[in-house]
Amino acid sequence: MIQQAKINSIKNELEKHTGESVSLKDIGGRRKVLIKNGVLEKTYSSIFVVKVEDDYERRVTYSYTDVLTKSVQLSFAQL
Repeated sequence: MIQQAKINSIKNELEKHTGESVSLKDIGGRRKVLIKNGVLEKTYSSIFVVKVEDDYERRVTYSYTDVLTKSVQLSFAQL
């Protein structure tokens, strides 16, 4: 029950930042860390979508539990 409350809190916080620039740090396992810049495009009930600004346009999805377990770290641009 407490975990669900934390996940809902993460979801609500990300919904506030929809459309904003985001720096994304994806910790993929043993010595594999990807750092990307993009835009938080959309939030859904169990996942969120980031449009990555790379050589070519693509979208990546993550679950809110990825943020909770710190597999993915997000930071938003401060204005």
